[in-house]
Amino acid sequence: MSFLDLPPILDKMLAVADNISDLNFSVGRPPQVEINGKLTPVEIKGLRSLTPYQTEIIAMSLMEGNIDAARKFVQTGSADISYAIPSRVRFRVNLFKQRGTISVVMRVIPTNVPTIESLELPPQLGEISHLKNGIVLLTGPTGSGKSSTLAAIIDKINSEYSYHIVTIEDPIEFLHTHKKSTINQRELGTDTPAFALGLRAALRQAPKVILVGEMRDMETTEIALEASETGHLVLSTLHTTDASKTVNRIIGIYPKSEEHIIRTRLSQAFRYIISQRLIPRADGTGRIGAVEVCKATPRTREYIEHGETEGKTLLEAMNDGELEGMQHFDQVIERMIRNGIITQEDGLAFATNASNLMLRLSGLGTSDDMLSRREEHTYSPGRSPERFNRPRAAEMIER
Repeated sequence: MSFLDLPPILDKMLAVADNISDLNFSVGRPPQVEINGKLTPVEIKGLRSLTPYQTEIIAMSLMEGNIDAARKFVQTGSADISYAIPSRVRFRVNLFKQRGTISVVMRVIPTNVPTIESLELPPQLGEISHLKNGIVLLTGPTGSGKSSTLAAIIDKINSEYSYHIVTIEDPIEFLHTHKKSTINQRELGTDTPAFALGLRAALRQAPKVILVGEMRDMETTEIALEASETGHLVLSTLHTTDASKTVNRIIGIYPKSEEHIIRTRLSQAFRYIISQRLIPRADGTGRIGAVEVCKATPRTREYIEHGETEGKTLLEAMNDGELEGMQHFDQVIERMIRNGIITQEDGLAFATNASNLMLRLSGLGTSDDMLSRREEHTYSPGRSPERFNRPRAAEMIER
């Protein structure tokens, strides 16, 4: 196999389906594509079961000419790069060593920059484009759509305001074109050696909006806070599952002696904490994002500054904050189940509190949230009797 063999292999894998999210090359397995969260093997002549030599050649092909990535891979055992087949497709690539061999995962990056509408995100996220300063955090596990949501928000700002926008990404995913705004996109490794250095340099580049791919360490977090406090709008991501864990992660980065100061700063700086989970659609046509939205209000700022206590949690604030544009995961998942968008089984698997959600679905719950929406979610004859069978739900609770 030579380096020139790789693009035809990628083309053949991408031809399997229209909604492929990742390509996977692992020793002992055939090349695989991920469709709706499930890996599917692809038959390619000579690659029925990948050998260590073959995955090494694939990795070398992807890193060809990228000396920094090759050096990082040798030193640390993994590397993140971007890769493109010109005018056809782009990938975010992670190469890593495992059990003495090399594996490769390639995330497919859509050619077109998504919009809030095309991603079916809550419309209130459009309000972020009007913010002038502060921190907006996108959280969720790997592959939950954080980068796509950030790209949609940046695109909306780009379409509405004449700003200078600087992004620092690892690697660059969506390629933004200049619209009303001027956008400069910097890639970790190629354009700057670290998020913290790129972010500190950005403060001297007169941006109105700064996107930081991830707040990985204390130095990056501190500079992001400083930027938000000096009139910049900072957007970034964290690998946390909800708003409360996001706050705890940030507070935990700092020494215990600084907790009160950081809580105060964060409560004043944050504007939104948005968490995402991708759930399979009931009709099998793909996945849909369940989005939790925590917005800066006097109540949420108080809970962040002084810490959550019984009866005073961000979850309760989101539960009561529908008129302010807030929502929590289980509210969203319940609505999706009742509307037949996702199955009850999948909804409960992705819920924050599956037991409470089951109670509400079975009609046994007593929360104010459920009672206030009972008329809105009454059963209709057109809905599946299995999905909303009350005796069956009660039986599952007893188990």
